[in-house]
Amino acid sequence: MADNLTKEQRHKNMSHIKSRDTSIEVKLRKELWKKGYRYRKNYNKIPGKPDIAITKYKIAIFCDSEFFHGKDWEVLKPRLQKGDNAEYWISKIQRNRERDDEVNKELLFHGWTVIRFWGKDIMKNTDECVKVIDETVFDIIAFWDE
Repeated sequence: MADNLTKEQRHKNMSHIKSRDTSIEVKLRKELWKKGYRYRKNYNKIPGKPDIAITKYKIAIFCDSEFFHGKDWEVLKPRLQKGDNAEYWISKIQRNRERDDEVNKELLFHGWTVIRFWGKDIMKNTDECVKVIDETVFDIIAFWDE
């Protein structure tokens, strides 16, 4: 996985990776807004500061990048072990995965529904992601009506 970058070049690249208003978040938010959903961005009043929080229905939505959140971890981890700075990346991504789990549990405990989407799924299948949210809202409303 050697990328032939100097430490300074790599640092510069990494410092430009955004944690808010990423292209995947913006794409999903635009579609939700068009459908009439109103939400909070990076909602810091609940654990995990979800990328999108539909507070009316207590739905916390996270838009996770495949690399930093360890998609297909069983495949990614061995690849990282062969690369530069393996210990750092494995530790970082493993901790992100643990934190995601902790946040999910805490939000569920507080009565929130948690939805996590992978970035590529949002970019390639935005309609499907919105459909998942629609169905979740429908289920919540149906539950309230019981």
